[in-house]
Amino acid sequence: MTVLTGARVTLRPATPADVETLVAIRSTPEVYERWGGDDLAAEVAGDLTDDDLHVYVIEAGGEIAGAIQWYAEADPQYRHAGIDIYLAPAYHGRGLGTDAVRTLARHLIDDHRHHRLVIDPAADNAAAIACYTKAGFRPVGVMRQYERAPDGSWHDGLLMDLLAADLR
Repeated sequence: MTVLTGARVTLRPATPADVETLVAIRSTPEVYERWGGDDLAAEVAGDLTDDDLHVYVIEAGGEIAGAIQWYAEADPQYRHAGIDIYLAPAYHGRGLGTDAVRTLARHLIDDHRHHRLVIDPAADNAAAIACYTKAGFRPVGVMRQYERAPDGSWHDGLLMDLLAADLR
């Protein structure tokens, strides 16, 4: 994994030294509501050692603002990559998420030769959907009762995709 530079953010490979900060971000009510988790320290540390997951720290102004990660479907008939992201609430609404998504998308398209990317926000997460739309993602459809919330209830997800030609 290489360091990726966007217009306003830097994406660098996450390390074990980042776990505490990422757990603190995942523990904030706004992020926890969307990401959940029982043992956040174990989950974040486990993500860093998962061979199928590529985790980057999002840095803005020299500070850790969140994390963005990607995974790939390797089957040649269905080859694509998927993205997940979270930002600390202090960085919400500043365009940093869009810049991070756009930066990682460009890397996946240009360097890894993916022609299609997917992302799957909660269907009621208007801010995330707006962020991904700005980067060029388009809604594909609603996945009903797709994801379990931290309170145990099920909620819908919105599948969005981006084709290489759609990247803004």
